[in-house]
Amino acid sequence: MTPDQYCQNKAAASGSSFYYSFLFLPEARRRAITALYAFCREVDDVVDETSDSQVAAMSLAWWRTEVGKLFDGTPTHPVTRALEPALQPYGITADYLNEIINGMEMDLTQSRYLDYAGLDRYCYRVAGVVGVLAAGIFGYSNPRTLDYAKALGTAFQLTNIIRDVGEDARRNRVYLPMDEMKRYGVPAADILNARESDGFRALMKFQTERARAHYANAMDLLPAEDRRTQRPGLIMAAIYSSLLDEIEREGFRVLTQRTALTPVRKLWIAWKTWMRA
Repeated sequence: MTPDQYCQNKAAASGSSFYYSFLFLPEARRRAITALYAFCREVDDVVDETSDSQVAAMSLAWWRTEVGKLFDGTPTHPVTRALEPALQPYGITADYLNEIINGMEMDLTQSRYLDYAGLDRYCYRVAGVVGVLAAGIFGYSNPRTLDYAKALGTAFQLTNIIRDVGEDARRNRVYLPMDEMKRYGVPAADILNARESDGFRALMKFQTERARAHYANAMDLLPAEDRRTQRPGLIMAAIYSSLLDEIEREGFRVLTQRTALTPVRKLWIAWKTWMRA
């Protein structure tokens, strides 16, 4: 199996909405973004699939070393070997890749966020940075496009947090800011024990509106001249916005179920957005 095939399998197996946005890209850019996505999945899986935090920390440290090898020209993992040809053409730097790892390390030491400022820092590391790197792979001419990409990455992460409230709670993680939970009368125990309430639904409505505001801000920041090259991001935005709508239509039942769009619906949204952008 080649490094590119490894990354392709990793992306396809995840079932992520991101996979559908890659389908319409030219081959070189598609290989690059698939390798970047596979890198993100690898380091994320370290945290999500390793029960021992010390073992997970050692694994992330190994990935830091591997990032160093990547930029020394001696990568050993299939993902970093697939990433190597994309470094110079698309502006992928060690600092950005290590910042993603920084975000994953936060999950090993922090399971609550006092306020949105702390959560925003986390979102930047695990998603905003990825958005910036993805924008470089897709191609841009106006530097303001990187501001759009950062905002869009944060919007994606906020959507993931809303979708995965119950799943995260079962790992004893609560990403919703504690000061906002207090404002709506939702104790952490309600989330950890999957107890729905009017306060919880109001809290989730507030989180959903914040995510939508980030999508709107991102669209406002996207320069017109880069709209066509950034179509993959617009596809992801359309899919994730539809997911938010679905979560709200279902009454924010995120404590006990995981809302998802069907592959056919994702593909339809992807094609429709690509043709319109």
